[in-house]
Amino acid sequence: MRRTTVLRIALSAGLLACATTLGLTRAAAGEAPLTATASRAPASSALVSAMQHDLGLTRQQAITRLAREAAARGIEPAARHAAGASYGGSWFDAGSGRLVVAVTEAAARDAVEATGARVTLVEHSRRQLDAAMARLDALDAPAGVGGWHVDPRANSVVVDVVSAHQDDNDVRAFVTRARAAGPVAVQKTDEAPRTFAAGTVGGDPYYTGNVRCSIGFSVYGGFVTAGHCAEPGAGVRGWDGSYIGNFQGSSFPDNDYAWVNVGSGWWTVPVVLGWGTVSDQLVRGSAEAPVGASICRSGSTSHWHCGTVLAKNETVNYSQGAVHQMTKTSVCAEPGDSGGSFISGDQAQGVTSGGWGNCSSGGQTWYQPVNEILNRYGLRLHTA
Repeated sequence: MRRTTVLRIALSAGLLACATTLGLTRAAAGEAPLTATASRAPASSALVSAMQHDLGLTRQQAITRLAREAAARGIEPAARHAAGASYGGSWFDAGSGRLVVAVTEAAARDAVEATGARVTLVEHSRRQLDAAMARLDALDAPAGVGGWHVDPRANSVVVDVVSAHQDDNDVRAFVTRARAAGPVAVQKTDEAPRTFAAGTVGGDPYYTGNVRCSIGFSVYGGFVTAGHCAEPGAGVRGWDGSYIGNFQGSSFPDNDYAWVNVGSGWWTVPVVLGWGTVSDQLVRGSAEAPVGASICRSGSTSHWHCGTVLAKNETVNYSQGAVHQMTKTSVCAEPGDSGGSFISGDQAQGVTSGGWGNCSSGGQTWYQPVNEILNRYGLRLHTA
């Protein structure tokens, strides 16, 4: 769901940009702009479809709205200039399909209306609101405050407070300081904001060249995985094809561990994917599970499977050479699961190395203990 949602948002934004660009190109070429009564489709039929679905509009309503929004964008600079120092902000009113401009002085009304905008009188200018916003930006906000913004329709700086924390002492103290900074209104929000970008999650796939492996565990600055997936310096792409980072250290054979730095809009998350079989698992530490303990594995091919710890400190003799100090389990795995997470309860155990069999007929799998990897590279596990 998160990947589909992010993709839809990105696609919609791209379509909107294309529609806007094409409209400007048409105007520059002297062609007639698309109007509310235009018989042909707007620049992007996909954009119209998205508006129909997400805004509950008919096709003609979506086309009309696009045309009116374009007209509002076109007159906004002139309307702002006409308002001068009394300008209090502007917004598109979907009900009337027109740009609304707030002004503090009635004397500016005629000049602003001459541009085609509607006018409303307010108390505070945009300059005053921006000054109040800057004063709030200088404050330290507690977690119970979701954010703040200048709202021209409310003619104030609106502070979002998470409902469950509205009575917290630190939230109330922040609101008091905010109100002293200028015209401020407070509104409630159900949840604190969070980002929707991709984080490095245990069990998720990554790619190096034509090789797919799996993320083990997030550490501060990156994630750990299997050493046989790539050599130091190799570039890494995430599940969506975007660049994550590079292998900073890698050892195989003798050992089978590595770590990758994280950047370019990615960051670390203390989570292991449950792939819908179980809920995603938080990682709270790396206390070692004993032989006989239950253990589960997450990987990008066979997803989530469980078994028990069969043996520790085992040397595994791969065709590329022996790997030492491995832990053997009864958990199955398949190609592409390499590097993925072994977890017991909420405790990280190790990264998938290799094994035999598959998840249809069964088999055994070995992992490189995570604490050895952390100690080798001086890394710190990212925990919840």
